[in-house]
Amino acid sequence: MTPPSSQQELYGYLEDRFACAQACTECARLCALGASVFDPEGTVELERVRRTGIMCAEVCDATCRALTEENDQDEAGLRVQLEWCRTICLQGAQAFDTRPGAEKSAAACRACAVACTEFMATLT
Repeated sequence: MTPPSSQQELYGYLEDRFACAQACTECARLCALGASVFDPEGTVELERVRRTGIMCAEVCDATCRALTEENDQDEAGLRVQLEWCRTICLQGAQAFDTRPGAEKSAAACRACAVACTEFMATLT
């Protein structure tokens, strides 16, 4: 990954990276919470929403770790992780939209998808 050329660009890059990591963390928390309130012995639809929430929480957690850990992950690998997270978050939002009381989880999924999209735009 090519480092930003100026100190101001570096600060902007780090702020965007941190904002994306925060959105991933919040989404993971709310998806795990949202998945836990559904009865695992419920209908097939409830089980699908629960599984989608768990998957979203796991992907967001992994993305947050990729964004916050000091590692030599290349830009292409980070881009793939962010795109995966964005896609899963959008699926999570759609799944939570079908369940009354899951509005916060759906909103967190959408916010995370937007944060991933915005951070990908900063990558060269």
